[in-house]
Amino acid sequence: IAVLQIVKESQQQHGLRHGDFQRYRGYCSRRLRRLRKTLNFKMGNRHKFTGKKVTEEILSDNRYLLLILMDAERAWSYAMQLKQEANTEPRKRFHLLSRLRKAVKHAEELERLCESNRVDAKTKLEAQAYMAYLTGMLRFEHQEWKAAMEAFNKCKTIYEKLANAFTEEQAVLYNQRVEEISPNIRYCAYNIGDQSAINELMQMRLRSGGTEGLLAEKLEALITQTRAKQAATMSEVEWRGRTVPVKIDKVRIFLLGLADNEAAIVQAENEETKERLFESLLSECRDAIQAVREDLKPDQKQREHSLENDSGKVSNIQYLHSYLTYIKLSTAIKRNESMAKSLQKALLQQQRSEEDGKRTPRPQDLIRLYDIILQNLVELTQLPGLEEDKNFQKEIGLKTLVYKAYRCFFIAQSYVLVKKWSEALVLYERVLKYAREVQSGAGAYTNSLKELPDVQDLITQVNAEKYSLQAAAILDANDTHETESPSQVKDGKPLSERFETFCLDPSLVSKQVSLVHFPPGFQPIPCKPLFFDLALNHVAFPPLEDKVEQKAKSGLTGYIKGIFGFKS
Repeated sequence: IAVLQIVKESQQQHGLRHGDFQRYRGYCSRRLRRLRKTLNFKMGNRHKFTGKKVTEEILSDNRYLLLILMDAERAWSYAMQLKQEANTEPRKRFHLLSRLRKAVKHAEELERLCESNRVDAKTKLEAQAYMAYLTGMLRFEHQEWKAAMEAFNKCKTIYEKLANAFTEEQAVLYNQRVEEISPNIRYCAYNIGDQSAINELMQMRLRSGGTEGLLAEKLEALITQTRAKQAATMSEVEWRGRTVPVKIDKVRIFLLGLADNEAAIVQAENEETKERLFESLLSECRDAIQAVREDLKPDQKQREHSLENDSGKVSNIQYLHSYLTYIKLSTAIKRNESMAKSLQKALLQQQRSEEDGKRTPRPQDLIRLYDIILQNLVELTQLPGLEEDKNFQKEIGLKTLVYKAYRCFFIAQSYVLVKKWSEALVLYERVLKYAREVQSGAGAYTNSLKELPDVQDLITQVNAEKYSLQAAAILDANDTHETESPSQVKDGKPLSERFETFCLDPSLVSKQVSLVHFPPGFQPIPCKPLFFDLALNHVAFPPLEDKVEQKAKSGLTGYIKGIFGFKS
């Protein structure tokens, strides 16, 4: 059996692509039940458990080996699930180690069965590598670095030999496994005493997706621990000509790792890795700012006193807070600028059709990014302690002009898409105005503007866009005149009313076709006749005086006669 291929395919198709170990464990349990039922290898019945072991004598089908492999995978996936939960419930770590030991036990049984003559050489090697991999993970969790390193090295050696022995398509899986366990080997080497391993681990952190599995959290903890050792020697930091003491450990650790993090962002292989590193740096910066803010609250009274004595000079802790805020805002600007560059490349390469299902980028997306950048620049000018720094304010003002120019440019691009030529042309002129202001005022600030987008390239692009815009406006005006020719004029009538007249109507092939008037209009119809009885006014009714008088005569006497039956 192809042990590694079966394991990888099962993991990718049943939850591990999203880190869902519980789902994968459920899949392993169901597959074990199906295999036992198919092989008639049941563990007793519903009333009594009867344990059975796979032996060499019954090893007539490779599915017996799959039974043991799925047992090991189920125990391993449960251990990984418990590892995720152990972050909040430390007691689950004991259960985690127990499950890993169970997985190693099943892997040992698989390796023992594969020593049989019925198993081919490739399966034997894969079983040995699988056993070494699980053993290494168990020793890694026990922090037995030397034993873990030996096991991982054995696993790596076997997979490298298998990769060399087969075709490139078959070797891909083996090489992927080698790449997965290489960071673990270097981490073990570092803990044994190899100090050079930390540099290799930092490089592995820059790869797409970062480190995974057991190593991810341990590597972050190792980096923090290394910086903490270096932070003991750091006591102050200098920024814009002023030296500020740094007494908070969390801030020291952040400032020591700032240069490494920025270098890692520059060396990142792709946009996804770069975005992940930006988010990590911003998160660390926010934590450092929070630590300074907590120390800043009890220092408010002292700060007010120092403002009076030092004629407006802010306290050291407030200046340090401004410095960290400057780092946070500058990093956010760099991140948004990186995202804007990737979106610009996508706009230039918009030959891709919409059939791939992805939403194509639009100029409006870039406008939003530049709005955020300009808001960050406004916040930079309001930092305490820098209000009187004219060079800083001038530098931020030039950067604001650069980003305003790019923002105007993409607003103009959005107007071009909806054929608002005059508005777009005015905005292009505004872009050129901003760009010339930057060029005229950037004499002494050339070094600080190096990281910004080149304004001269923007001027060249705007000039080209202006000419194309003017040409498009002229063509659009010609198209408008053509549409007003008699053969294309639409009078608003539906198709049912203009059968005798030829007219080019593009709406006939669209979803909003005008065939008939709907709902139909009202039409006049004759009303129902009204009848008036005029003869009633000329009718003479018979007199009723005799009856009325007779009724008046009848009184109490008539009433009594009526009771006794006498009639008048």
